[in-house]
Amino acid sequence: MEKPGRNDPCWCGSGKKYKKCHIDFDEKIEEFEGAGHIVPSHKILKNAEQIEKIKESAKINIAVLDYVAEHIKAGISTAEIDKWVYDITTKMGGVPAPLNFEGFPKSVCTSINNEVCHGIPSEDVIIKDGDIINVDVSTNLNGYFSDSSRMFCIGNVSEENRRLVEETKNAVYEGLKQVKPWGFLGAMGQAVNDYVKSKGYSVVREVGGHGIGLEFHEDPWVSYISKKGTEMLMVPGMIFTIEPMVNAGKPDMAKQMYEYIIDNGWTIYTEDNSMSAQWEIQILVTEDGYEIIAY
Repeated sequence: MEKPGRNDPCWCGSGKKYKKCHIDFDEKIEEFEGAGHIVPSHKILKNAEQIEKIKESAKINIAVLDYVAEHIKAGISTAEIDKWVYDITTKMGGVPAPLNFEGFPKSVCTSINNEVCHGIPSEDVIIKDGDIINVDVSTNLNGYFSDSSRMFCIGNVSEENRRLVEETKNAVYEGLKQVKPWGFLGAMGQAVNDYVKSKGYSVVREVGGHGIGLEFHEDPWVSYISKKGTEMLMVPGMIFTIEPMVNAGKPDMAKQMYEYIIDNGWTIYTEDNSMSAQWEIQILVTEDGYEIIAY
């Protein structure tokens, strides 16, 4: 990473001289890099002003999901959810981040039952009693991004499917216990995977979490099949998502992500037609642990 001179302004934007601000921080990172570890660049570390603006974006994200939680029910179309998301987000001054992102045509992802992710809202998709559905909301507020998703059990959901939803959420928070400065993302990923396997489920391998804040998707890519002591070093100022996709059956997606095109080119299904669940939270690494930005 590029370093200022000792008496130059610090790269973080604090206005302080580098020697009075982040020089010790950078030297600590360099020690880890010298030992062969993956370390973050300055580009993906957020300063105090940026963090506050990302939190403002997250307030919209949370408000949208709260509204969905209050109104989702059997008999509505996923297109109605898409309209809720667009209307609330724009009313609060934001823009739905998925809308037109790499060609995605809607404001939110709605993935039902055996859909792993990227379900596209449609007037033709009616939510039914017994469904489980993931609603994945992402917000752009003046160039600052937030992202989180929740699962919803619709009506009389089977005990088997309700357990999958609940244990997937538990897995997220098992991973969260491993988020701490100067630890490694691999410990978080292993904690998620170990928990999921202990409950008889499997974690999707090809799709993971991501850095976020100044862009919709940033480094690092976040795996849930990783091992302790591996992946990127976590340091204060990093923001990323924890969002494992957990299948009741095998971890495989139908013919794998990059080969399988379901009509719309986005929606991914489980290969064995088993149920799939996902919860997503957005995390800030702090000086003494973590802070949940969006949920």
